[in-house]
Amino acid sequence: MENISFEDWMKLDLRVGKILEAELHPDADKLYVIKVDIGEETPRTIVSGLRDHYELEALIGKKIIVFANLKPAKLRGIESEGMLLAAGKDDKCVLLDLESDIEVGSKVT
Repeated sequence: MENISFEDWMKLDLRVGKILEAELHPDADKLYVIKVDIGEETPRTIVSGLRDHYELEALIGKKIIVFANLKPAKLRGIESEGMLLAAGKDDKCVLLDLESDIEVGSKVT
Protein backbone atom coordinates (compact mmCIF):
# COMPACT_ATOMS: atom_id res chain seq x y z
CA MET A 1 0.00 0.00 0.00
CA GLU A 2 1.32 3.42 -0.96
CA ASN A 3 1.15 6.25 1.57
CA ILE A 4 -0.17 9.63 0.48
CA SER A 5 0.49 13.04 1.96
CA PHE A 6 -1.99 14.99 4.06
CA GLU A 7 -2.18 17.49 1.21
CA ASP A 8 -3.33 14.71 -1.14
CA TRP A 9 -5.97 13.62 1.41
CA MET A 10 -7.26 17.20 1.56
CA LYS A 11 -7.93 17.09 -2.21
CA LEU A 12 -10.62 14.42 -1.71
CA ASP A 13 -14.18 15.74 -1.45
CA LEU A 14 -16.15 13.07 0.41
CA ARG A 15 -19.79 13.96 1.06
CA VAL A 16 -22.80 12.47 2.76
CA GLY A 17 -25.38 11.57 0.14
CA LYS A 18 -28.85 10.06 0.11
CA ILE A 19 -29.94 7.66 -2.63
CA LEU A 20 -33.15 9.03 -4.17
CA GLU A 21 -33.63 6.67 -7.12
CA ALA A 22 -32.09 3.50 -8.50
CA GLU A 23 -32.68 1.66 -11.75
CA LEU A 24 -31.11 -1.09 -13.81
CA HIS A 25 -28.42 0.03 -16.22
CA PRO A 26 -29.90 -0.56 -19.70
CA ASP A 27 -26.65 -1.92 -21.15
CA ALA A 28 -24.94 -3.75 -18.28
CA ASP A 29 -25.93 -6.79 -16.24
CA LYS A 30 -23.99 -5.84 -13.10
CA LEU A 31 -24.62 -2.09 -12.89
CA TYR A 32 -27.23 0.22 -11.41
CA VAL A 33 -27.81 3.85 -12.31
CA ILE A 34 -28.62 5.78 -9.16
CA LYS A 35 -29.53 9.38 -8.33
CA VAL A 36 -27.88 10.71 -5.18
CA ASP A 37 -28.57 13.95 -3.33
CA ILE A 38 -25.29 15.36 -1.99
CA GLY A 39 -26.67 18.77 -1.11
CA GLU A 40 -26.37 20.34 -4.55
CA GLU A 41 -29.14 21.86 -6.64
CA THR A 42 -29.38 18.76 -8.84
CA PRO A 43 -28.89 15.15 -7.72
CA ARG A 44 -25.83 13.34 -9.08
CA THR A 45 -26.03 10.34 -11.38
CA ILE A 46 -23.71 7.57 -10.25
CA VAL A 47 -23.22 4.27 -12.05
CA SER A 48 -22.55 1.58 -9.50
CA GLY A 49 -21.57 -2.07 -9.54
CA LEU A 50 -23.92 -3.00 -6.70
CA ARG A 51 -26.37 -5.09 -8.71
CA ASP A 52 -25.04 -8.42 -7.42
CA HIS A 53 -25.14 -7.14 -3.83
CA TYR A 54 -28.35 -5.12 -3.34
CA GLU A 55 -31.92 -5.20 -4.57
CA LEU A 56 -33.05 -1.87 -6.07
CA GLU A 57 -35.63 -1.24 -3.34
CA ALA A 58 -33.00 -1.73 -0.59
CA LEU A 59 -30.93 1.19 -1.93
CA ILE A 60 -33.61 3.88 -1.85
CA GLY A 61 -33.24 6.21 1.12
CA LYS A 62 -29.80 4.98 2.21
CA LYS A 63 -27.37 7.61 3.42
CA ILE A 64 -23.94 6.88 2.02
CA ILE A 65 -20.51 8.41 1.46
CA VAL A 66 -19.84 9.76 -2.05
CA PHE A 67 -16.47 10.62 -3.59
CA ALA A 68 -17.80 13.87 -5.08
CA ASN A 69 -14.79 15.30 -6.92
CA LEU A 70 -13.87 12.21 -8.90
CA LYS A 71 -13.56 13.09 -12.57
CA PRO A 72 -16.80 12.06 -14.37
CA ALA A 73 -16.53 8.95 -16.52
CA LYS A 74 -18.86 7.20 -18.97
CA LEU A 75 -19.67 3.66 -17.89
CA ARG A 76 -21.40 1.67 -20.62
CA GLY A 77 -22.72 4.90 -22.16
CA ILE A 78 -23.92 6.69 -19.00
CA GLU A 79 -21.89 9.43 -17.35
CA SER A 80 -21.14 8.73 -13.71
CA GLU A 81 -20.58 11.86 -11.60
CA GLY A 82 -18.94 10.34 -8.54
CA MET A 83 -18.38 7.10 -6.72
CA LEU A 84 -20.00 5.43 -3.73
CA LEU A 85 -17.77 4.17 -0.96
CA ALA A 86 -18.25 0.52 -0.15
CA ALA A 87 -16.26 -2.19 1.56
CA GLY A 88 -15.60 -5.50 -0.09
CA LYS A 89 -14.01 -8.81 0.71
CA ASP A 90 -14.14 -11.98 -1.32
CA ASP A 91 -17.49 -11.82 -3.15
CA LYS A 92 -19.24 -9.53 -0.66
CA CYS A 93 -19.70 -5.79 -1.12
CA VAL A 94 -21.32 -3.58 1.53
CA LEU A 95 -22.14 0.12 1.30
CA LEU A 96 -20.82 2.34 4.05
CA ASP A 97 -24.38 3.09 5.13
CA LEU A 98 -24.90 5.92 7.62
CA GLU A 99 -27.58 5.43 10.24
CA SER A 100 -27.10 8.87 11.82
CA ASP A 101 -29.02 12.08 11.30
CA ILE A 102 -26.06 13.82 9.65
CA GLU A 103 -27.24 16.21 6.94
CA VAL A 104 -26.97 15.39 3.25
CA GLY A 105 -24.06 17.30 1.75
CA SER A 106 -21.98 17.25 4.94
CA LYS A 107 -18.27 16.95 4.24
CA VAL A 108 -16.45 13.91 5.58
CA THR A 109 -13.32 15.04 7.39
